[in-house]
Amino acid sequence: MMIEATSMPEAPAISTDRSPGRIPGNKGMWVGITCEFVEFALMFLVYFVARINYPEAFKKGPEAIWTTAGAVNTVLMVTSSFFIACSVSAMRAGSMLRSRRWLIGAIVTALGYPVMKFYEVGWNLAHGIDGSAGIFYTVYYYLTFNHLVHACWGIGGMLWVLVRMSANAYSAKQHDGLEALACYWHATDIIWLMIFSLFYVLA
Repeated sequence: MMIEATSMPEAPAISTDRSPGRIPGNKGMWVGITCEFVEFALMFLVYFVARINYPEAFKKGPEAIWTTAGAVNTVLMVTSSFFIACSVSAMRAGSMLRSRRWLIGAIVTALGYPVMKFYEVGWNLAHGIDGSAGIFYTVYYYLTFNHLVHACWGIGGMLWVLVRMSANAYSAKQHDGLEALACYWHATDIIWLMIFSLFYVLA
């Protein structure tokens, strides 16, 4: 008696491009990330030079700024980075729908960052903390504003990748654009964690 073989459902397509030395995303984005790190390294150098020369101002500075706002922004940045990582993982597993949902979650949480910064600046100004309030606040505004610009570029990149994803431009085997976005946002997240530590925590 012959028994017919039962056809098994096909497993989701999984990206197999894991060759040694492979660079996630694309080389152009990594050039941009390197430039971003160099730019902020110079800014952090300014921070430490100012801190050495004005230790008392940098000791008292964090006491006046809105630490809760910094903590909320840290949660938003880390959460959005986690969501983007989940989006990349879902795309590699061949689940376009789950990847899109994770990316939308990343966009929503990332948008909370500039919104919170807007309220933070308003709070600062209401308490007389502007760029002329002292060397600590001058450096604080300089670094946080520049980071905000980079974060807004990242949010714009998320929206563009979402449009491309909706047009089925990515697949489990080819999603360099999504990976490049994730790498950029993780880099921007790392820089924010350093800013949060130096301005909101250390005294």
